[in-house]
Formats: sequence, structure tokens, C-alpha cells
Amino acid sequence: MHKGEPGGSSGGPGRGCPVSYRYASCAPLKISLEVDTLWVAGGLYGNPLALERLLELYEREPGSKALVFNGDFHWFDVDPAQFAAIQGSIGQFPAIRGNVETELAAPGEDAGCGCGYPEWVDDETVALSNRIIEKLRRTAQGFPRALERLAALPMRLVAAVGGRRVAVLHGDADSLAGWGFSQEALASPAGVEVAMRSFDASNVDVFASSHTCLPVLQSLPRNRVIANNGAAGMPNFGGTHFGLATRISVARSKDALYGTAAGSLAVEAIPLRYDAPAWEALFLAQWPKGSEAHRSYYQRIASGPRYSLERALRAFPAGSPRLAA
Repeated sequence: MHKGEPGGSSGGPGRGCPVSYRYASCAPLKISLEVDTLWVAGGLYGNPLALERLLELYEREPGSKALVFNGDFHWFDVDPAQFAAIQGSIGQFPAIRGNVETELAAPGEDAGCGCGYPEWVDDETVALSNRIIEKLRRTAQGFPRALERLAALPMRLVAAVGGRRVAVLHGDADSLAGWGFSQEALASPAGVEVAMRSFDASNVDVFASSHTCLPVLQSLPRNRVIANNGAAGMPNFGGTHFGLATRISVARSKDALYGTAAGSLAVEAIPLRYDAPAWEALFLAQWPKGSEAHRSYYQRIASGPRYSLERALRAFPAGSPRLAA
């Protein structure tokens, strides 16, 4: 089991969303970046091979550009050398913190992993995630300067891409660990209605998020789009072995797996085809059979989640976002 798969629930650490995770104000943020192309990668989960592939693709991108990491870039990297390498690479780019980085830098009382798991995620997954963060925290404590940098990261930022406002978040429009932009929430009319109100409150054209670990690309009225990339460091669809990053640009990419439009912007999912056997071996070296992460994530790493590409493509009120040519 892992983030985004169904189960049963009770309260406790890992489910509640700390008050500190909520944004201080819903007022529109000032623009931090102005580019023609914005890449957003959430849920790297300590996968250095996915990071390597992401940087290769980003380096090929021409023109005015930026790459933003929107949280949970640490998770499986309990090996100190791997943790340090991930942190060193991330530190070269703009980033916001996810619940993982927040709970490493400043653990909240009874927050557990800080995932804010909703009721459809089973209790075992929550408990295992709480234990994963405990092990990762022991690694991170060996890097006090890195923890200071993680604590200083913002919870959100706004970029101007081709003159249109793009909000980069980890969770949803209300909270760092919110699930309002999950594929489950956006599958319901009530969830879509809440999302539509979030655009008005934030004065943006695109929300780029991750956190919930399964991708969804949701088109909404008035040329608005929610782009949740799922996970950059793990497979996102059954039978696949690649991660996903979000690319938002004034021009389309030939590398896109699927995409839609937010007015004049192309909003696309870019596959990160990393060395899957090498990543599996690296994962197993840190999380052998029977360990917490192996029990929660190995099946997904080996063969993908119970989720199809077609379910990630959402249009409103009818039709389907286009598959990239």
C-alpha cells in the first residue's frame, strides 16, 4: 500500500493535518519566477536515478526556464550518502517543502509523517509511513545544515509562465498536506467545485501539486488546470517503470506523455524513464524485504500502482484532455 490507494481509517499520527500546514492567507502571492517554461517535480522520494533523468531532460529545454521541486524529494534515501547527494542536487534549484521535509526539519507533535492521509487510505499504510519517517529522521539528523535549509523552504510559490500565474504547491490550495487535488477528490462533483473556488481565491491559472502520489490532470472552466504529477521517483501507472514531472510552457514538448491547455499554455506530463532495475536494487539495499518501505512501496516500484493513464486525464464538463502527439 502507499499514498493514494484505498483502505479504512481511524484518527492519529499521519492522518491529522497540523495547523502549521495551513497557509496563513489565501490572498494572491507575489510572483517569484518569470519564465516561458516551468518544470515542476514532486515526489522524487530519494530516487537519484529519476533525478538524473529529470536533470537530463531539463537541460535540453531551450529558452527561459526554471525547475521547481515541490516537496517530498526525500523519503527512501536513508543511506547518508544518498541523502546528502539528493539534498545537494535539490539545493541548486528553487524548491518548496513537502510534509516529508517539514517533519524532518521541525517534527510536529503527533503529526507522524505529516501525510494527512484521508479515510480511504488504510491504517497499516499510515503506520508504516510513520515508521519510515522515523528512520529517515535519524539519517537527516546527521546533516544539521541541511535541516536548517529544509526548514527555511517556503510552502508555496507563484511563477509567471508566459504571463500567466502558476501556483506551485505540495498539497492543495488550503494546506501543505491537503488532498483536495488528489485524483479521488477530483473524481467527485463536490471536489471539483471546491477546486474551482480555489482558483478564484488564489488568482492563478494553473495549480501544480503532487503529495497524493497518483497523477491527475484536471481541466476546468475559464482555461484553468490542476496538474498533479503524482510521483517523479516511482511508477504512476500499472505495468510501467517511470516517474512523471509536470511541464508548463508557452510551447508544447515532443516528449510529453499526455497534456492539455490552460489558455495559451501547454500543461504536460513528462515521463522520467530512469534505470528501473538499478533503482530497484538501490531501494532493496536500504529497504530489504520485511522493512516498512518494502511492505508499502516495493510492489509499486516493481510493477506500478493499480491506476491507469486514462484515469489521469480529466476534462470538464465533457470530453477528454488530448493525448500528446
